[in-house]
Amino acid sequence: MTALEKPRETLSSVREILSEGTFDNPTYLGVLYFLRDIGFFIVSMVLLWKIDTWYLLPFLWFFAGVTIAALFVVGHDAAHGALFKNEKLAYWIGQIAMLPSLHAYNQWAYGHNRIHHGHTIKLQGDFVWHPVSVEEYKKFNIFRKAFHRIAWSAWGGGLYYLVEVWLKGMVLFTAPLKEALRDKIIMLVFAFASGGLVYYFGGLTPNGFDVRTGLWFFTKVWLLPFIAWNYFIGTTVYVHHIRPEIPWKDSSEWTPFYGQMRGTVNYHIPYIFNFFFHNIFIHSPHHVHMKIPFYHLPRALGEIKAHYPSYVVERNTFTKDYFHSTSKCKLIDPSTGKWMTYKEALNDSESQDETDNELETVAT
Repeated sequence: MTALEKPRETLSSVREILSEGTFDNPTYLGVLYFLRDIGFFIVSMVLLWKIDTWYLLPFLWFFAGVTIAALFVVGHDAAHGALFKNEKLAYWIGQIAMLPSLHAYNQWAYGHNRIHHGHTIKLQGDFVWHPVSVEEYKKFNIFRKAFHRIAWSAWGGGLYYLVEVWLKGMVLFTAPLKEALRDKIIMLVFAFASGGLVYYFGGLTPNGFDVRTGLWFFTKVWLLPFIAWNYFIGTTVYVHHIRPEIPWKDSSEWTPFYGQMRGTVNYHIPYIFNFFFHNIFIHSPHHVHMKIPFYHLPRALGEIKAHYPSYVVERNTFTKDYFHSTSKCKLIDPSTGKWMTYKEALNDSESQDETDNELETVAT
């Protein structure tokens, strides 16, 4: 392809330019990352168990949430077949790595690999941070409207993920796979067992079992790290695919190239955070090909940029972009994919209703 030729807008053409080295995934490297991350997670749990100093606890909850996220990325790559060539090794490491985030390995893989990656930012396709139309919102009752306004605010990223993705997609829904039900049972047993053990042993005192102490340990060691993790994953997925400049498209206009290249944003974050998040913010290469291990995502991005420079969206203002997008992206016009605030959407809707009424009057 010469400098004057426009690259083909197909996903297969992007994949063709990726080098073989981008897919190298030696077993020892995946195992070392897994052991490193599980070590940090254990350290975070020990510190939370032993420390009650009020001004240290928020930092420890933050740290625990980050270590859960690190393990999740390892499980995420294992489920994509990116981290190990051996499927059994990928399953067991992925299963263990996902347990602290209370995700069932094959249950999660069904929704993420097949649906999210297969239909990224497609209306009526992608279920992760799926937008609501004005007409749908108007039909909501007062409680659903209130939830939507909270979940789609800057403070609702974790709440949205907890309810719409984890509770509905991981607990209430069961994927049509034998392995999904098995893994969901494993996850639920782990959730109840770990929560119960923290409550019981945390409540043991020299004078016997104390309910309030047990509840405090459950909240401190088990619940708040899980909530912190939900905020990390919720805001991360949000910034990858939600921007005022990125309209979602219906199946008649959507293409795999559009979803993975146009609808996926790359963020450069500080090293200290990337140490735990494993390059997952370099996100479009991962959507181009799921089998690229996380430690090769920067290399893959460089290869894609060499051929598709105008198609790659790169940002280094994660926090600024998140607050900007959550202030602008509330409801969507499915006919155009345009994002709107509640005020813009409802004003447009009222104007359209008035126009329709006028035309109806003229017609009669």
